[in-house]
Amino acid sequence: MKIDGPSDSHIGSVAGGPNKVAERPLAGATPAAAVGGPATPQQGVTVTLSSATQAASSSGGGEVFNADKVEAMRNAIATGSFQVNAEAIADKLLSNAAEMLNSARA
Repeated sequence: MKIDGPSDSHIGSVAGGPNKVAERPLAGATPAAAVGGPATPQQGVTVTLSSATQAASSSGGGEVFNADKVEAMRNAIATGSFQVNAEAIADKLLSNAAEMLNSARA
């Protein structure tokens, strides 16, 4: 699979990328531009974060994106030396599935 090839151009249109079809207003809806500009957010809407999200955002976490690791993987894929560890992927999938099932029971 090519990483930076032009064959990925169809993905943008599906995922809402640069080729996304312009959104159409609902039938009978008045466009925001006709009302006087962009829509303003509603007042009084409360947003709450889960404890896991609060813990993740307050921990500082460190760097999320490791450019050196990405470049090393890109080079390994380009040279054909990248090895997929199927056992590690299976272990993580099973772990995530068990976690989701346990949280659904609680």
